[in-house]
Amino acid sequence: MLQAPMTDGSAQASSMSADAAAAQSNGSPTELMEVREVDGGDEDKDLRELLMPDVRSLPLVPPSAVESNFVAYFAPDFMKPGHDQYVYRHPNGLCVVGLARTHVAFRDEGGVTGVDFNVGKSDRSAIKVTGKRKKNAQHFESNTILCKVCTKSDSYVVR
Repeated sequence: MLQAPMTDGSAQASSMSADAAAAQSNGSPTELMEVREVDGGDEDKDLRELLMPDVRSLPLVPPSAVESNFVAYFAPDFMKPGHDQYVYRHPNGLCVVGLARTHVAFRDEGGVTGVDFNVGKSDRSAIKVTGKRKKNAQHFESNTILCKVCTKSDSYVVR
């Protein structure tokens, strides 16, 4: 603590630090540094909260690759109730199509027994897609048959 002389000759303890008193008397950069420390404390606290989140607020299980990399769409079929599908779309344009849990193929006794990709003029299981640009990939229309899903008693066309 800095002892400041009083007019009556006695010394009284001041609540200012030596650096703050020196900065106040001559306007040195020390004053600016102390102000930054006060404001910086709030900034540091905000940065710590952003960089190190509260552990209690984190999920117990990290998101899967599908959850973090794909946008999920649910496609209910209004023309044929129960023939619902989902589509996972990646930012690069790749789409993954599947049967929703509500599809009638899963309700049939015995469940799904097989999937036949040999539909129409081409066998879709023989298609090999390679490279970053997905060479040899087939482009589909909304009514293109992707495959046939077979159950014990029936088969369903997936478009």
